Amino acid sequence: MTVAQFGTIEPTAADELLRARFEALAEWGMPFEDARMIASCVDADIVEVAGLLGRGCPPKLVLQLLL
Repeated sequence: MTVAQFGTIEPTAADELLRARFEALAEWGMPFEDARMIASCVDADIVEVAGLLGRGCPPKLVLQLLL
């Protein structure tokens, strides 16, 4: 697949949700790799993650608690 062909792929609703979850986690200070892991875990409640981060829980501990 060429770069031009890749750009024509329509994102699915699942792709858009994954991206939104990842972006929210990254904005809340979650390191990118951890944000990627949590965003792709459908069992992780993003509101709960935000609450933990907002109360000062370190991102690595949030990751351990939720996964």
